[in-house]
This record gives sequence, C-alpha cells and structure tokens, in this order.
Amino acid sequence: MTSSKKLLCGAALLGLAIGGAAVLWPVRTFPETPSISLPIDTVAEYIHAVIEADRDLYTRHVVERMQSKGIVVASENWLEMNTLPLPAQFLLDSGQHVAKKGLGFQYRLISLWPINKRNIPTNPFQSIGLGTILTQPNRPYTGVTKVGNTRYFEAVYPDLAVTQACIGCHNAHPDSPKRDFKLNDVMGAIVISIQLGQ
Repeated sequence: MTSSKKLLCGAALLGLAIGGAAVLWPVRTFPETPSISLPIDTVAEYIHAVIEADRDLYTRHVVERMQSKGIVVASENWLEMNTLPLPAQFLLDSGQHVAKKGLGFQYRLISLWPINKRNIPTNPFQSIGLGTILTQPNRPYTGVTKVGNTRYFEAVYPDLAVTQACIGCHNAHPDSPKRDFKLNDVMGAIVISIQLGQ
C-alpha cells in the first residue's frame, strides 16, 4: 500500500471514530430506541480521547516510523511536496473537515506560541484556559462561552510534546516564538467547542 493510500486510510479511520463519537451527542431518538443523555463534559472527554489517540498514533506510528526508515517525511508543504502532513496539520485539517459537516462541534489547536498565527486563542476564555493548563495540565479548562446568541461548551485540553519530532520541529522552526520545548511540555491546547441550545 502506498504512503498516500495509508494516509487516506488513516484519515478515514479518524473520521469514522469522530463520527462515532458524534453519534453520542446529541442523541437522536428513534421510535424503537430509548432516549439517553450524556453530560456535555463527558461528550467532550469522548471526543478528546479519540482526537488524542489518533494524533498520538499518527505521530508515533506513521510520521516518526516512516521518517526513521527513510520512506517518507512530513513537512509543512506536504501537498506540494508529496509528503505526509505534520501531526499538527493533520489535526487541523481533520478539525476543518468535521466543522464542515455541521454536527454542532469543532476542534482546533491553539497556543501561546503559535508557529501559524491563525492558531491563537479566539476569545478570552481560550486565553485563560491556555494559562491555566500550563500550571494544571492534568485536567481540561472548561466553561460556557457565547458568540452572538449562540452558546458553546468549550474545553481546553493540554497539547503535550509527546515525541522528539514535535520538539525538533517547534524548536527549530524559523517562525517559532519559543525554542526550548522539552518532552511532555505543554506546547498549546486542543480546544473542543460544542454548540448548546439557546
């Protein structure tokens, strides 16, 4: 199987996993199915668990493995260079794909030290959440925000430097505002936003 086919298979599996989590929220009622409800923070935990697992496996078992064997590398310009997307790009692209489906939830990366300036916090809640998870990385920072008349449950989860590849990229990138990351440092956050009723 070619690298591009493996990448497409990985993306398809991620989509199925996230789609499966999305089925849990909101629960659709069918005549023969009893209605159940889950706490919104539990739904966010399920979504985050899938994102975190897929990202970790992609980073360790696709990007690092393929690069160490000299098969294919990951790069920022992956489409033009016919390489793998960087783990951060993989997550951002899958998040954009999910957002287009109109399921009522989104996720993305944010950081106090973004290489890509689009990855800054978009509201004060996210900025406070980033500051909080730096000192308390064992739990997400959660709360309700509002955009216009629409309310969102938001959860800010720490995004850790899990491999040397993450550290090397961020510490060496010419646009990186921080160049002293170490393993397991908080590099930023994954923000999950779930639309609530009015």
